[in-house]
Amino acid sequence: MIQLNSLAELVPVSNQLLALASDVPVWCFYGEMGAGKTTLIKAICDQLGVIDSMSSPSFSVVNEYETKSRETLYHFDFFRIKSNQEALDIGVDDYFHSDNYCFIEWPDKIQSLLPDHHVEISIKLVDDNKREINLMEHGKK
Repeated sequence: MIQLNSLAELVPVSNQLLALASDVPVWCFYGEMGAGKTTLIKAICDQLGVIDSMSSPSFSVVNEYETKSRETLYHFDFFRIKSNQEALDIGVDDYFHSDNYCFIEWPDKIQSLLPDHHVEISIKLVDDNKREINLMEHGKK
């Protein structure tokens, strides 16, 4: 478990998560509304050198970001998805098997579509500023 006690700790926490799972392209973020999923994803993207403006893909479902080294990362928000077919229609299989980072909010909405090998990051809200973050790798290669 990783403790996040303030926003000032986002950079070291992001680096710690990347050190633990940088070789896994699909990252699933679990946590209640307001737990900080988008904020943590933005911090991780910053550490990966994203040069694009980042925002929650709540309405677009997926945002594409480019890094300084011309790599592409994908940020998904499946909160509004009603069925697996909607996710399949936007091509999640292609994204998930691209070997590019895919950061997924609300992955429980498409659980059966997730690749076997992925990272699960659970964020538990302790109070307004404190979070407990747990990382678990599934389906190791």
